[in-house]
Amino acid sequence: MSRLVVVAGPSAVGKGTLVAALRAKRDDVWVSVSATTRQPRPGERDGLQYYFVTDDEFSRMIDAGELLEWAVVHGMHRYGTPRKAVEERLAMDMSVVLEIDLQGARQVKRTMPEALFVFIAPPTFEDLVDRLAIRGTEGDEERQRRLHTAREELAAVDEFDVTVVNDRLDDAVAELEAIVASAR
Repeated sequence: MSRLVVVAGPSAVGKGTLVAALRAKRDDVWVSVSATTRQPRPGERDGLQYYFVTDDEFSRMIDAGELLEWAVVHGMHRYGTPRKAVEERLAMDMSVVLEIDLQGARQVKRTMPEALFVFIAPPTFEDLVDRLAIRGTEGDEERQRRLHTAREELAAVDEFDVTVVNDRLDDAVAELEAIVASAR
């Protein structure tokens, strides 16, 4: 069985950008699509960035054991990884990447400790604050909530096997690519 690579880090650190660049470079890597109860942001499409589901559907998925991990993120919306697709890809000996939050990474670590856990970190906390503001997808209250969560996430960096500092995108993508290749 190939190793599962779990990528986590705070909002606006560039997890999605790094994983998308990895996916574009490596057709032998499958990236899981999470389910969420939040509304799509402009340009997001169901089944591509996320599976956008209702609270009732998410609860049904939990009750049916359909999620590998799930969590309430930023105190607002639920996110989770559909189990079946991950298990199918691993059984096919594919490299699998999960881009999830800290709570989800901790759950996966309990059930699949053989996975490789990668923390994506900003160069500085101030860089993270700037990136979140520049992104412009959240209002002031939501930005503050995400920064509060980010402090907690940054404090958990030692729970991960390896840390990638996302300072220069090309360098961080190359480092993540090497990590995923070494997981095989």
